[in-house]
Amino acid sequence: EIADSVVGHIVRLADGDARRALNLLEMVVNSIPPGDSGKITVTTDAVEQITQRTNLLYDRQGEEHYNLISALHKSLRSSDPQASLYWLARMLAAGEEPLYCARRMIRFAAEDIGAADPKALEIAVAAWEAYNKLGSPEGELALAEAAVYLATAPKSNSLYRAWQKVEEAIEQHGSLPVPLHLRNAPTPLMEQLGYSEGYEYDHDASDHFSGQECLPEQLAGTEFYKPGQFGFEKDVQRRLEWWAKKRAERRGEK
Repeated sequence: EIADSVVGHIVRLADGDARRALNLLEMVVNSIPPGDSGKITVTTDAVEQITQRTNLLYDRQGEEHYNLISALHKSLRSSDPQASLYWLARMLAAGEEPLYCARRMIRFAAEDIGAADPKALEIAVAAWEAYNKLGSPEGELALAEAAVYLATAPKSNSLYRAWQKVEEAIEQHGSLPVPLHLRNAPTPLMEQLGYSEGYEYDHDASDHFSGQECLPEQLAGTEFYKPGQFGFEKDVQRRLEWWAKKRAERRGEK
């Protein structure tokens, strides 16, 4: 049994978030023993007791919010699954929106792991989807699984740094024209203008690699992405070295 005024109080505490309101209501109901008739009566006092218990000095707009997410992010980066689980649980127990934690882990997977373990991004996104479908408390295990996977995955910020370099190049050089051989030529006029002329279809090469330059002339040979030394990026580095050797051979270089 619950009065309309108590429902309104829960809605206000949940900032209008239906899932958050239902989770809070579930916690309150589970904390109240049934009366003699077996009925459970939800009161404003019972709601306040639960919110005070789960507050843990936490404010989603305050300093502790940023302290805790910083602790989680840095624990993941430090490859510490124990601390990562602890700070994730602290945030959830304090009332943080679980999907916010999931989004932060998705960002971490791309920014701090990247191509060192491409599966990390899949795991993080899957955890977000799992929580979306299951809600609390079952969905929290999916977030915990993601936290452990991310913490124990090989780390690399090579992709993050490469993206920064690309953005800097675009800011510095502006909108450089697409090389003619890479342009689409759907009309005879475009063919006459040289669109697509000189393009080499890589699959026609015996090793499926033409070695042609695909960057604008002003940026030819620029290395934005340099893989790290761990995880999948070790394989990427070997491939890049092989392609560089083939490219040099086709240019008559030693």
